Amino acid sequence: MRLDKFLKVSRVLKRRTVAAEACDKGKVCVNDKPAKPAKQLAVGDIVSVSFGTTTMRFVVKALTTTTKKEDADKMYEICT
Repeated sequence: MRLDKFLKVSRVLKRRTVAAEACDKGKVCVNDKPAKPAKQLAVGDIVSVSFGTTTMRFVVKALTTTTKKEDADKMYEICT
């Protein structure tokens, strides 16, 4: 699954265009490397997204093309 689509479906970011813009600006990394929106994710990848002064790091747990709002957080696990 594409990185921008994953960020939208998992509801980490609100829209796919916002996810693509964040990737283009270098605010999203996969396995500690800057990633483009078309980067193919795999289960087990570590993604970090910068929001202003904070950074969210999580491990990809599932890749589903659609999900309900209640189940979106099951697609990833936040790292500490």
